[in-house]
Amino acid sequence: MGQCVTKCKNPSSTLGSKNGERESGSKSHSKRSAVHKDDHGSACGKSSGDILVNGTKKTDAAVESSQPPTFSGDTKKDCVSSAEESSLQRIGELFRRYKDEREDAILEEGMERFCNDLCVDPTEFKVLVLAWKFQAATMCKFTRKEFFEGCKAINADSIDGICARFPSLLNEAKQEDKFKDLYRFTFQFGLDSEEGQRSLHREIAIALWKLVFTQNKPPILDQWLHFLIENPSGIKGISRDTWNMFLNFTQVIGPDLSNYSEDEAWPSLFDTFVEWEMERRKKEEETKCITSSDTEGLCVEEQT
Repeated sequence: MGQCVTKCKNPSSTLGSKNGERESGSKSHSKRSAVHKDDHGSACGKSSGDILVNGTKKTDAAVESSQPPTFSGDTKKDCVSSAEESSLQRIGELFRRYKDEREDAILEEGMERFCNDLCVDPTEFKVLVLAWKFQAATMCKFTRKEFFEGCKAINADSIDGICARFPSLLNEAKQEDKFKDLYRFTFQFGLDSEEGQRSLHREIAIALWKLVFTQNKPPILDQWLHFLIENPSGIKGISRDTWNMFLNFTQVIGPDLSNYSEDEAWPSLFDTFVEWEMERRKKEEETKCITSSDTEGLCVEEQT
């Protein structure tokens, strides 16, 4: 975002307040109608004549009417709806602060200002987590719906409110099931939906792997990324299957790769990686042995 990782990649929801309906009845001269009217009248602090209403005289009804009114369920709902409506208005004001002049969305320039006000770098893990909670479809872009629904999801309607939510959001991202959801979201987030991409560019995938594993870096990650960097011609893109399976790979396969088996249903790229990495380690060990032998020889010569 902004530089947004390596590049920047629903209508507003409104809640109306509920208005309670008032009941009104016509006057009647019949006794039954009078009683029915007084039933409603007592609730509003009104009564007519000296007619007894459920055994209550006019004077008693007057005393009852002087008691402080209690809030009904509908009144409480109205208060909640009013608070929600006020919050939505604040979210709307916040959205308009960063919205693009031509498009009803926050784009790259607005995203940079948004991140600046949040005191975060566009390439930070926090921004990825926020995009995850907003369910953003594209890097460096928040549609009106994404922004409104995202702010409601994290219960924040201001810059300070969003900042205050970061610690709990980062803790949430550490939970295994939540991280898995964040991890899978990250693949889709990195795609250029307007171009109809189905796989990530290698450079984008490398950047996103570094970013998404900010809080829980697996031991094999550096070797995996080194493999991708050193083999640019053979790896043009990362498929969704490869991306998703890599998380399983980090959880199942040990850092020494000794329990990896090509007979299992791993993507072919993993077979190539394991073969490449084992060969690299072998050469590294041979180099260490040669260096060690040369050093020992020099030591012997110095002693003689």
